[in-house]
Amino acid sequence: MKKFIVVACLAALVLLFGYYARYFLGAYIDWNPNAPVTTFMTTDEDTIYMERDGETVPFEIRGVNLGVGIPGEWATDYAVDEETYLRWFRSIQELGANTIRVYITLHDDFYNAFYTYNTQREAEGLEPLWLLHGVWVNDYIQFSHRDAYDEDFLGAFLEDCRSLVDVLHGERDLSLGRGTGSGSYRKDVSPWVIGYILGVEWEDVTVAYTNEKYAGDPAYTSYTGTYLTTTDDATAFEAMLARVGDEIIRYETERYHQQRLIAFSNWPTTDPFCYSVVTTYFRTKFASVNVEHIQPTDAFLSGYFASYHVYSYFPDYLQIDLEGREYTEEMLIEAYGGTQYERLKTVIADMNVPNINEYLTEQDYYDDSGRFNTYRAYLTALNRFHSIPVVISEYGVTTGRGMAQVDVNTNRNQGHMTEQEQGQALVDCCKDIRASGSAGSCVFTWQDEWFKRTWNTMHAVDLQNTPYWSDYQTNEQYFGLLAFDPGEETSVCYVDGDLSEWGQEDRVWENGTLRLSMKYDEKFLYFFAEGFDPDADVLFIPLDITPKTGSTYCQNYDLSFTRPCDFVISIDGEDNSRVVVQERYEVLRAMYGEQYYAENPFYEGNQPDPDTPVFKEIHLPLVLENIVPLGDKTQPVGETYETGKLRCGNANPEAPDFDSLADFCFTEDGVEIRIPWQLLNFSNPSEMMVHDDYYECYGVENLQIEELYVGAALSGQETRVSLSPFALEGWGKQVTYHERLKESYYILQDYWTALDGEEESYER
Repeated sequence: MKKFIVVACLAALVLLFGYYARYFLGAYIDWNPNAPVTTFMTTDEDTIYMERDGETVPFEIRGVNLGVGIPGEWATDYAVDEETYLRWFRSIQELGANTIRVYITLHDDFYNAFYTYNTQREAEGLEPLWLLHGVWVNDYIQFSHRDAYDEDFLGAFLEDCRSLVDVLHGERDLSLGRGTGSGSYRKDVSPWVIGYILGVEWEDVTVAYTNEKYAGDPAYTSYTGTYLTTTDDATAFEAMLARVGDEIIRYETERYHQQRLIAFSNWPTTDPFCYSVVTTYFRTKFASVNVEHIQPTDAFLSGYFASYHVYSYFPDYLQIDLEGREYTEEMLIEAYGGTQYERLKTVIADMNVPNINEYLTEQDYYDDSGRFNTYRAYLTALNRFHSIPVVISEYGVTTGRGMAQVDVNTNRNQGHMTEQEQGQALVDCCKDIRASGSAGSCVFTWQDEWFKRTWNTMHAVDLQNTPYWSDYQTNEQYFGLLAFDPGEETSVCYVDGDLSEWGQEDRVWENGTLRLSMKYDEKFLYFFAEGFDPDADVLFIPLDITPKTGSTYCQNYDLSFTRPCDFVISIDGEDNSRVVVQERYEVLRAMYGEQYYAENPFYEGNQPDPDTPVFKEIHLPLVLENIVPLGDKTQPVGETYETGKLRCGNANPEAPDFDSLADFCFTEDGVEIRIPWQLLNFSNPSEMMVHDDYYECYGVENLQIEELYVGAALSGQETRVSLSPFALEGWGKQVTYHERLKESYYILQDYWTALDGEEESYER
């Protein structure tokens, strides 16, 4: 008996060790080493092909990028469950997409759902969804002192490639780590994986540092592998990529006898071109990654393509080049200084890459409608440069109310676009991508993500709590085709003129016939003012947000208040309504004073008085400096736009005239208004945090409040406006939301459906 127990324990240990070695360490024995290597995806110089029923046919990637963020959760929480994925897959395929692209190894719920969905589709004789899978490089590693050959960079990159291959073949267990999915991966989804996009949007400093550190060392500037090899012109960074690509092909070939498409992530910041001195300086374009320096060998049976993230508005190198033409060499030498000017020319020469204009003619700058279109021109140059297919694996625009970049030629801006405008912009981008000769594209992105941040608003919000409210001013949160609106089934209010949502319990202030009601949710503060003539009267709603500052008088509108106020909402017809802020509480001045006021706001004498009666328009930064430095340092640089300007329209998604950017809507004797939290200097409304006094704190710090004060007045009122308290409780981390397909989804669906015609049955 004792011997049996010992043997049983040893057997259990052997089994346990074998399980651990196989599923955690990736150990394996190839029981069929002579099995043929298969692939169902190939390429030529400009086209991607798929094998269908023994026949090789062209395959245009028509994809949607899929994130993992949902309201109330960080992306790294991997909180999307299998049921949600199944629902999303159906909607994505009904959109007309044939491919999903993901960036990183996800939780096992994703792969289980993907297997279930595609297995059922094929059983019904229908086209499955295909998968482009990425291998991520940790942002903290890229933004550090490390070069691309550091073990934390390259070692992790290689290991993640091998792990991903095992995950896709259902042969891996992963434990939860920071920024990494986890689970027991037992579903073999490899039949639907068309390829890999390796890496991320490379930081130019990482690329340049790696290339400079190992310049001239053949141990780092060349790589000869079984499946990928570098040319004589390769840089150290490109040789690193070749090694990574060769390893993922080798591992999958040797263990699973399969190969699939390979690409390396890239974007304009590290594209294979050089530009003018003006663009090089303004956009700090000093690094290049050229995947043409990485070539497949005959042993690589599948295909190789170039992957780029390209948006129409940033960084629009060609537009900057165009604007830079108005400066002569003498003017540039005067602006930069002779030494700096020569250094810039040396940087361009040392990159040893062609100028983009070698691949463009003047006519290439005009699209089929005759519109000047630098986006189309840039895509055309990429396709002409490459001898392999080009896939634009990210493109998109956002429906956020805030705006961070402007496309001056086609108005496909980063933000402040309606859902209808987003849809048309996506169609236009898709047309440009196809007309340029690209082999496919992936829309960014499927769903809105509340946790995201944007460069021109991140200073104004609590970055530790962004998933817990929907910040309409932060455009990066609204690239999705799927919206997450507050409320479990419907939002607490829709600004549409329907007053059935308002009751006596919402009343917060009244004076005679003029009455004001309020409520809020995870996205807006809502106001309903009634008892006045919208055609004849101007309505003012003063707000006391912070107890620190404010004024009892607004000289802009000649209004006096019983409490010091920080904001005034002015409803003055459809085209002249806005929110203004007391000068002391203007975040633009405090955070960007040097760029937009040409002075340090914290110097003594530059600080606005705590009770100044001056109220300012509210602006967001767009550009922080002139493309060529001005000699006169006393003049403001950069550009802004007025984000406090209010837009009239119907904000109900069910309305035929739905306007997703509408801020207010008139009723018969009043007005409904919605104001995004950040516009009133809330940094985290989930806990009712607002901005403290900038000049006491030397920047943005949080201050918690439990109430604000609000009142109302009409034009011509001479008496002081009384204010009443409005309680603010917040909601903590308990958010409510419901899904809604945006109008852009249906616009893009119509376009893609028209391209395809009716869906054909599919048999594998």
